[in-house]
Amino acid sequence: MPTVWTIGYERLLPPQLVAELQAAGVERVIDVRYRPQSRRPGMSKTRLGALLGEAGIAYEHRKPLGTPPDLRIDFHQGRIAQARTGFRAHVEATAPDALAALAGELEHGPRTALLCLEEDPATCHRRVLCEALAERLPALRVIDL
Repeated sequence: MPTVWTIGYERLLPPQLVAELQAAGVERVIDVRYRPQSRRPGMSKTRLGALLGEAGIAYEHRKPLGTPPDLRIDFHQGRIAQARTGFRAHVEATAPDALAALAGELEHGPRTALLCLEEDPATCHRRVLCEALAERLPALRVIDL
C-alpha cells in the first residue's frame, strides 16, 4: 500500500526531527516549503539536507509544491478553508506534473515524508497536497508524524 508521511518541524529541534523520521522508517524527506529557509538553526535547506544525509535520509526540495507568499497569508491568518481552496487551485494549475510524478514515486519509491514548518497538518498545505495525491493514488495512506 503506498504511504506518505508528513511532518512539521515547528516545535522540533533538528535532532528531534531526525529521531521522529528515523523512528517512522522514513528514507527520504521532500521539503515542500516554497522558500526552504528558517530562522530556526539547522532547518534551512543546506544544513537540514546535510543533517538528514548524515542520518541516512535523502533530502529534496520541491518548490512547485510549496505555498507562495500571497497564498500563505491565508493559512497564517487562520482562513484555512480559503487557504486550502486557493492553494489547491494554485498547485493544480502550476504543478500538476509535479503531483503526478510524486504520486508515481510514492507507489514504488523510498519511504517519503513531506516536510513543512506547520506542526498541525490540518492547518497546513501538506494536507491539501496529500488530498491531491490521494486522488491520483486512491490507496494512499497518509501518516502524520
